[in-house]
Amino acid sequence: MAVIVHGGAGAPSLYADGCVRAAHAAIAAMRDGDALDGAIAAVVTMEDDGRFNAGSGSVLGLDGVTVEMDAAVMDTRGRLGAVACLQAIRNPVRVARAVADTPHWLLAGDGARRFAAQVSLQQPHVISDHARRRHQQHRERMAKSSPALPGVDNEAFSKYWNYPMPQGGDTVGAVTRDAQGHFAVAGSTGGTTPALLGRVGDTPIIGSGFYAGPHGAVAATGIGEQIVRHLLAHTVYSWIAEGMPLKKALSRAIDYFPEEVDIGLIAVSRTEAGSKSNRDMPTDYLEHE
Repeated sequence: MAVIVHGGAGAPSLYADGCVRAAHAAIAAMRDGDALDGAIAAVVTMEDDGRFNAGSGSVLGLDGVTVEMDAAVMDTRGRLGAVACLQAIRNPVRVARAVADTPHWLLAGDGARRFAAQVSLQQPHVISDHARRRHQQHRERMAKSSPALPGVDNEAFSKYWNYPMPQGGDTVGAVTRDAQGHFAVAGSTGGTTPALLGRVGDTPIIGSGFYAGPHGAVAATGIGEQIVRHLLAHTVYSWIAEGMPLKKALSRAIDYFPEEVDIGLIAVSRTEAGSKSNRDMPTDYLEHE
C-alpha cells in the first residue's frame, strides 16, 4: 500500500504535519478498505484541519460570507464522482464519493447541497479562524495596486463582480495504491479569491485536476484556469502509462508553466510515487506492506 498527499501549491511547508496525519489516516483506511477509502480518509483529514484551502479552511469570497467548494474522487474500480460550487457542507469529498453511486458523475450548486442532505452528509460547514484571518489579509492586499492573481488586472474583477459586494487558490489531494494494486485519487478545494461567484476550477474536472487508471493516479494543484488548458492530470498519467519515469513526467509537466503560475503535482504508479511543485507544497509519502 502507498499514499502520497499534498496540501496545495503555495501552502507553507510547515503545514506538513497535517499531511503526515492525512497519510496515516489513508493507510489505516486501506487496511480494512481499498484505495478509494484511503484517498478519501486523507482528504477528509485535511478538510477538517482548518489551515488548508479545503473544508473548514476554505477561502472566503470577498463578501466575507460565501464559500464555494469543489471536490472529486476516482478509482480503477470504475467509481467517479465530483461536486462543484457546493456550499454549507463540512466534507465535500464525502459528497463527491456519494455522487459516484448515482447515475451522474458531477453535481453542482444547490443541487449538490440538496443531494448531500438526502444522503445524510449535511454536517454544517464551519469556517476556521485561519480562513478568516487569510480573508482579511487578502482584502488588504486587494486594496493595493499589485495584481491579486498573476497577470490579472484587479479591475477585471470590479468590472464583472457578481457578489452582493466587492488569495490565489490551492487544493488538497491524495493518490493511493492499495494492496490489490488498485489506484485512487481524491481532491478538495475551497476555490480561489478573487473569483466570480460560481467559478469552477480544475479540481472537479476529470483529466485536469485528477485522474486514475490502471497505470497509476495523479492529482494537480495550482491555478485551475491554467491547469485545465493542459488537461494536466491526464497528460501526466499518459506519460507514465507510456513508460516515462514518474519523476520525469512530473518535472516535464511543471515546465509547461511560467514561473509566476503556482503549480504542483503528486502521482503514484505501480512502482513509484512522487511530487513536484514550483512553490512550497507540503506533502507526505507513506508506504506499508
